[in-house]
Amino acid sequence: MASPAAPTQRPANPADSLAIIREDIGDCQRCKLAPSRTNIVFGSGNINAELVFVGEAPGSDEDEQGLPFVGRAGQLLTKIIETSVDPGRITRDDVYICNILKCRPPNNRNPESDEVLACNPFLKRQLAVIRPKVVCCLGTFAAQNVLQSDVTISKLRGRFFDVDGMRVIATFHPAYLLRSPEKKREVWEDMKMIGAELQRLRS
Repeated sequence: MASPAAPTQRPANPADSLAIIREDIGDCQRCKLAPSRTNIVFGSGNINAELVFVGEAPGSDEDEQGLPFVGRAGQLLTKIIETSVDPGRITRDDVYICNILKCRPPNNRNPESDEVLACNPFLKRQLAVIRPKVVCCLGTFAAQNVLQSDVTISKLRGRFFDVDGMRVIATFHPAYLLRSPEKKREVWEDMKMIGAELQRLRS
């Protein structure tokens, strides 16, 4: 019997492939978050993106709208993308954004291991379809999940890792920057690294 996360078919068009992944998620009841969510937050952006941002989980604004990073942290992320990665060349419309979890944890608590396990196959499929050159993990839970590491975000950030043919870098979550604005400089440095790495990979 096939896994519930197994693709039903493999169309060549990334848009069709992502639509099938979303269809496979369905009205997901795979973990205990289902009863409290308003909307599944699948992901949004450029399906041919060279750069994908992976966050932790939807918040209240995201849960309400069904879109990732639309609240205050999302507005800050947009500003970071458009002023730091490759100013004038890369905007939010050029990247794809999703989360480790597709449903909001109650009271924005941290993701729990069973929830991450239930969602992880869909994230892996999203990344496999988009095939970005670079993945930027936002925050501890995204970084530790994608990199399969228990190292803290402070130690993971500032360097690239190779995962499934992608260059992966971790940085602080925009929500953390709202509480700790003194860390913005480090995130800016990470974004400049991403811009330089994208240019290197294109050449």
